[in-house]
Amino acid sequence: MDIGIVNKEIFDVERDIIDLVRVEGPLTGLEIKKAIDMDNLLVWKACKASRKLQVRTSGRRYLRLDRRVEGLARFSPSILREFFTYSVAGLTSDPELLDKRCTEVITRIYGISRFKFELARRMVSDIMKEFGNRASEGHQICFIIAGDIVYNMAHDVPRPERSTGKLVKGSDIDLVAVVDDKLPDADINRLDGLIYQKKYRMLIDPSVNEEVDYKIKRLGLVREQARFDNFKHMVASKILQEGVLLYGSENLYRTIKTIIQENGVLEKLDEFERVAKIFREKAEESILLNDLDKTTVEEMHLFYSAEEFEEFE
Repeated sequence: MDIGIVNKEIFDVERDIIDLVRVEGPLTGLEIKKAIDMDNLLVWKACKASRKLQVRTSGRRYLRLDRRVEGLARFSPSILREFFTYSVAGLTSDPELLDKRCTEVITRIYGISRFKFELARRMVSDIMKEFGNRASEGHQICFIIAGDIVYNMAHDVPRPERSTGKLVKGSDIDLVAVVDDKLPDADINRLDGLIYQKKYRMLIDPSVNEEVDYKIKRLGLVREQARFDNFKHMVASKILQEGVLLYGSENLYRTIKTIIQENGVLEKLDEFERVAKIFREKAEESILLNDLDKTTVEEMHLFYSAEEFEEFE
């Protein structure tokens, strides 16, 4: 890698971004990318390395488990998602204007998160009305929502839905329906069918265009997964740990949280979060120092996660 050539490219892109921000005011990473059609990695480097530009990120980072990265743990949003959607670049000499734009961005993110949360609540309420009181009488059912929404980090940037490639409105809605161990299989199958039908309608309806991912599981499976003894169990337990009650039995929800706590899942996830922090810091440092070429960055999933590859390329 010719460092001189790389630095010249970064300098040229930095100059163009500074000129753009002087005219337009502070911009998100995605707005900069749309105005300056350069390589994503180069635009990020130019903003992050600049002394005349300040990049400020709203919201928070949170743990994702990923078997494709070293240590199995990474932060979400990815480096590029964080830059495109949650970060604003402005002139270092004008912090007040930067503050104002950051407030606008985070206010919008919070609004999207609330909207998706309420959409999910209405969805589940409709499903349970159709499922019927008689089917659930004497049984406990609760719906837990997880993912971007519970961290107030949901976005509406169009992205391809995994199974169809169809563009959907940003963050998906992650749901887990937990039922007691005595709910008959026939009722579980019926509930599954109702959720799937609603999921499909929400995906194909142009006025909704939302992706829903869901799982239905018995409490016994929650107990098994809380042992945290393989990767799938780790992911499942992590989702239940971060999740909040959307609809249904508060008693069952509290039982799930107790199972998670008693199995030491919180402490185990804290260690994964420590690993993810180190991984992110090393990744950003390596990219900024030009220690890695673009191919290596992509292969190691340092800049964006594997599922974001199609979206960002």
